[in-house]
Amino acid sequence: MNIVVGYDGSKSAKVALKVAKMHAKAFNAKVYVLFSLMGGHDEKLADIEKAEQDLKYAKDYFEDAGIECEVQQLVKGLAPGEDLVEYANQNNADEIIIGIRKKSKVGKLVFGSTAQYVILEAKCPVVSAK
Repeated sequence: MNIVVGYDGSKSAKVALKVAKMHAKAFNAKVYVLFSLMGGHDEKLADIEKAEQDLKYAKDYFEDAGIECEVQQLVKGLAPGEDLVEYANQNNADEIIIGIRKKSKVGKLVFGSTAQYVILEAKCPVVSAK
């Protein structure tokens, strides 16, 4: 079994790691942790370094539990939801796990909803954790 986890270092993303850990142990799964950045001239070096630190945290989290894990920083110019769905589809993921946070209606309108995109577009089951 292959589990893809969308990770950004937030509290809800850390909850997604916990859920992925439970599922990975239960189903003897390999976990792929993805951190998506848009890239381009607006991307700050500090954001890239933070992503690397967050991915190291995630890798250590799974390795300490004896779970096979790969981490990857995606910088392809896609929105995070698009990155997750594309990666999951291309790598035959059995499940995507994402953390969710409550947003206002205006926040969803202005910034979009990564979770909504993943839930509607993924070909595999999506588990949301908060």
